[in-house]
Amino acid sequence: MKELAGRLTALDPDAGAAVQVIAYFDRLAESRAGLEALVRGAAVLAGVPARLVDADRRVFVRVETDGTRRDTDLPPDPAWPSAALTPGGAAALWLERAEAAPSVVDAVILERAAGALRIVLDRTRGRVPADDPALVETVLDAKVPEPARLHAARGLGLDPTAPARALALYDGRTRIIAAHPEARLSAGRLGVGPAVPVLDLPRSWAAARTALRFTADGTAQDPGPRVVYADELGGVALLADLVAPGAEPPPDVRTLEAAAASTPWLLATLHAVAATASLRAAAAEINVHHSTLQDRLTHAEHLLGWPLRTPQGRLRLHLALTMRHLARS
Repeated sequence: MKELAGRLTALDPDAGAAVQVIAYFDRLAESRAGLEALVRGAAVLAGVPARLVDADRRVFVRVETDGTRRDTDLPPDPAWPSAALTPGGAAALWLERAEAAPSVVDAVILERAAGALRIVLDRTRGRVPADDPALVETVLDAKVPEPARLHAARGLGLDPTAPARALALYDGRTRIIAAHPEARLSAGRLGVGPAVPVLDLPRSWAAARTALRFTADGTAQDPGPRVVYADELGGVALLADLVAPGAEPPPDVRTLEAAAASTPWLLATLHAVAATASLRAAAAEINVHHSTLQDRLTHAEHLLGWPLRTPQGRLRLHLALTMRHLARS
């Protein structure tokens, strides 16, 4: 192949480059390269960013010409050269080239890369879950017989042999996604269950609902993470059994709420202190001078009645903020 490419290059540079492209993607296919490696190859060879968009499978991969992955939510420009991966073009590989028509080499890159991407997507992803509520409910109900749950999982496009996650959304909806790096989470507040075999998804769903209780709006009056992974909570998840939503909040939470009612900056400041590694990092997080933060902490300690600059005080603060989320959920 190298000898052929060399001879063709002497006669026609484009033809020689095309043969080299074919050989390159053949090698990637033989080595069972993944989606990101294939998109990276297209970007490097074309000299422009490349992106894979498959909305049905919720796969989005964008790679710069230097090989760095930088995904984006912006839609592709219809004028860019592309190769469809499915009938109708719902999934496609795009080269972000502003020229009206692709070169011969671009066309070969798109054709060979798209062919390899189709194989990987069909092998590893199947079809994406359709989010049919009835099927989702069946998959997540541990009381339903296993054959029925497996049948429902296949109806959602899930691979019964591959791990998946349950998502608990703040608006009450539920989703199931394949547990792979390219899977996109829903927007907004949500709890993410652990990656488990399909038949264990009821356990992932229960954990996702618990994780959802630890989320926040991410605003000054409700600071905190909007997305929480259940398998990152560890022992903190036990607090969910101790603080029931709607019940009388623990004393530290009541003290926190009373202090926040008269001090607008309090919650955001305390969250920064609890969530960062140092006071200087906390000051940078909320964009105030270090001395300003020190003054705020002195005032906050007076309102709360416990120190905030000791390990014990910061632990107590972190628990109070966490229990506040649980009491409000």
